This record gives sequence, structure tokens and C-alpha cells, in this order.
Amino acid sequence: MLRFFRMINFPAKTCISIADGLPKRYVYTHQMFDEISHRDLSSLNSQLLSYTRSRNFPATWALFCYMHSTCLNLTAYTFTPVLGACSALPPPERGKQVHALMIKGGTDSEPVVKTALMDMYSKYGLLGESVEAFKEIEFKDVVTWNTLLSSFLRHGLAKEAFGVFQAMIRERVEFSEFTLSSVLKACALLKAFRLGKQVHGLVVVLGRDLVFLSTALIDFYSAVGCISEAMNVFNGFNGRVDPVMKNSLISGCVQNKKYKEAFSIMSSMRPNVVALTSALAACSENSNLWIGKQIHCVALRFGFIYETQMCNVILDMYAKCGKLLNARSLFDGVFQKDVVSWTSMISAYGSHGHGLGALELFKKMGEEGSVVLPNSVTFLAVLSACAHSGLVEEGRACFNSMREKYGLDPGPEHYACFIDTLGRAGQIEEVWCLFNDMVKNGTKTTAAVWAALVNACNLNLDVKRGGFAAKQLLELEPDKPGNYVLLSNFYAAVGKWDSVDNLRSIMRKKGLAKEIGSSWVTVAKLT
Repeated sequence: MLRFFRMINFPAKTCISIADGLPKRYVYTHQMFDEISHRDLSSLNSQLLSYTRSRNFPATWALFCYMHSTCLNLTAYTFTPVLGACSALPPPERGKQVHALMIKGGTDSEPVVKTALMDMYSKYGLLGESVEAFKEIEFKDVVTWNTLLSSFLRHGLAKEAFGVFQAMIRERVEFSEFTLSSVLKACALLKAFRLGKQVHGLVVVLGRDLVFLSTALIDFYSAVGCISEAMNVFNGFNGRVDPVMKNSLISGCVQNKKYKEAFSIMSSMRPNVVALTSALAACSENSNLWIGKQIHCVALRFGFIYETQMCNVILDMYAKCGKLLNARSLFDGVFQKDVVSWTSMISAYGSHGHGLGALELFKKMGEEGSVVLPNSVTFLAVLSACAHSGLVEEGRACFNSMREKYGLDPGPEHYACFIDTLGRAGQIEEVWCLFNDMVKNGTKTTAAVWAALVNACNLNLDVKRGGFAAKQLLELEPDKPGNYVLLSNFYAAVGKWDSVDNLRSIMRKKGLAKEIGSSWVTVAKLT
């Protein structure tokens, strides 16, 4: 066991002198402990907790290694902050070794430690282990149940999370504000308006803290498309709202395309990164360059431009407003470029038809030797750029490098994009070879893949296989108007007019209509 701890690059002799990266308010705490000549277990546990709360997880781990090497009688109060640090420090084996040490020392039975174990395993992606830790707790309090709720929500399992809430009702567990907030998140994911409305009623009946739950309520109503209800929650505080609540409503307005309301709320508050990010998203959706530039100026004035996240959103806004040179200028000025920065700029080049520019930037990303590596979204942006510019060979090289060079498995969206590229180039046989390769690798065949196959067959007049793909597409998404339009175009191209009429008849019976195309144009007000 001790050998594992020594394998980590935090030697015991340097454990107590680590303060790098701590916020200033925690440096004093660290110095105070350095002055204590005899550190007892209680004081060291306090320092562990201080490190973890300041998110200086390497320091937490280093101090724990020291404590373990000195053979102190470690307690539950030692392991709780350490487990919190382990969830942020890969690999999972680290946390598992700490768990084993707890079992060996007999400190794993405390509910507080078990709850920390649940949270750690959940954050590692090991939901099964998290649930097992929950089952082993004899006396479960509300914090334990809330941790299980969070674990399911973290993995997108909203139905299971709501099942936990129902179990809490059966077990007569007293709800906390965190419980109700988590349940509202589950309702938002399920788009369950009636259930969420009932939870809102429960909040009122129980007399719970509406200020604490207001953001969760606004997020819920926004997610289910009831922005007027979200506005009612917001207005019910008669101006007694905090910036977090305003940020939530701005995001909800943007999500529901209520851009005027979003800008109105933002104009009444002191700017912050979250609010400006949501407002810039609205500018991107509207192609509103004028307001986008004003927000850029506000970000400059308040010093937010030094944050990479803000730069990425401004870059995206300029790109979607057609200002590619502005986007590139901003990109070049980003001090700490992350994968989102690179991907956004590559995507901007691709969407404007500059496939070679996107490829050049992608190559530069790999040559810089930085810690920033392309992810699956980056590859999708490059493949899309190649598709828009007809760069078949370059797209093939990019697709192959995902697995061969970077160890990334192409997803269905990557296959769909490259199938589209090959189809446009007239290489229909390679299209079906690629599809067979996808099936052989166990990649899920999505509607986007079948749609790409239908389009490829349409362009290459592949009637038989195109009919097969069309049937599969309708089985997956029978109520999407765009699919019927795509199939209608395919059958029209191959001269099957009876099938075209049949598809139109089905659309009329189902009440489906093709979405009307539109364009946004910003017009200056004339006085």
C-alpha cells in the first residue's frame, strides 16, 4: 500500500511545504501550521480540509502521503477531504487504494466517509460502485440521499434520480433545499412540466427558501419552454434578486429565443462573465454584430477579456456574424488557448468555406507541442470543413488519424460527416464500406448516419441501397418533417413519383410541415 503512495510524485519530505497555487486567504492558514512545532492529528486533518476547500488537491494528497508515512492513526475526518481530492486527481486507482486503506483501518463504516466515497466514485464515472457504497450505509441521512440523487443526475439518468426522490418519500426522509433543487433538475431533463409544477407547489407548501431554489425553478421552466413562468418566479421577488438569478433568467431567455428580454435584464445589472456569455450567445443566434461589439467593449472595460472562456464566446460571435478576420485577430490574442479556442476557430474557417485554412490551423495545433490536444469535437469541425470544401483526401487523412494518432474512436457524427464527404465526391462504394466498418466496430447507427447515406445515394442514384437507408431513417425518426423532405427528394431524383406522393400524403395525415427557412438581417433604425 505504501509503495503506491510513493509512486505519486509528491515525496513525503516536501508534503508540508506545499502552498503553491493556494488563494491568498489560505496562505496564512498554511503558514500558521508551518509554525506549529508538534502537529497532532486534529490539526493535520484541519489542514487537509483547508487544502481541499481551496481546491488545492495536489497539496491535499501530498499531506495525506506524509500522514500515512508517519503511521498516524488516521480517522474518518482524515479520509473525507482526501476522497474529495481523489475525485479530481486521476487515475481512479488512487481513490480505490484510499478506499482499501480505509477498509484495512476500519474507518469505512462512518456515514460521512461512505457519502464521500459515493461522491468520489460517481465523479470517476463508476456509478455502480457509488450505488454499492450507498447500500452499505445503515443509517442514511438526507445528505446521503442527496449524494445518490446527484450521482444519477451527473450521469444523465433523470428517471433514476426521480426514483430516488420517490424512495425518499417512502422512507419519510425530510427534504432539504438541495433535494428539491436536484429533483427540479431531473424534471428539466425529462421535460416533465407537470411533475416540476408539483415540485414547485411542494416548495411553497413546505415553506422552503425560495431564494435558494429560485435559480433551479427558473432553469426548470426555461428548459420546458415556459419562459413566462420563469419570468413570474423572477418578478415575484420584487427586485430582491441576486446576480445568479439574473444570469439564470438571461440564459433561459436566450434558450427560448427571447433575446429582447435577455438584453433588457442584462442592461439592469453589473456585467459578469456568465451574463455576457449568455448575451453573446443571443448575438450569435441573431447575427447581431452591433450589440455583440458593444458587449465586446464591456468585456474589455471590465477586464473579462483576459479569461479564455470569454474570448472563445466573442470569437464564436464574430465568426457567426461573418467577421472571420475579427475572429482570427481575437484568436491570435488569446494568451492561454484551450481546445475550445482552437476548435471554434477551425469551425469558423470551415463554416465560411475556408477548408484549407481550417486544415492549416489544425496542423498548427498539433505542431505547437502544447498540452492542448484535439478532441472529438475538433475532429468533427475539421471533417465538416473538408466536406464543405470538397477536400476528400484531407478528410480521409483526418478521419484515419483520430484512431491511429490520437487514440479517439470516431463517433456516429464523424462517420455521418465523412459519409457525406464521400457521397458528394461520387465515391458511393467507399461510402458503404465505411458504413460496414462502422457497424463492425460497434458504433451506434444514428438517424444522422442514415440521412447521410440517403443523401449519398440520392447524389449517386443508388436506388436499392438508398431505399434501404430511407426505411431505416423513417423507423428511427417517423415524425421529423426534414426526413420526409429528404426522402421525397431522393425518390424524385430516381423517378419514383408514386413514393413521393405517398410521403406527402403521410405528412398531411400526421400534420407535419416543412420548417420555413428564414434569414436574420439587422437594419439600422431610421429617425
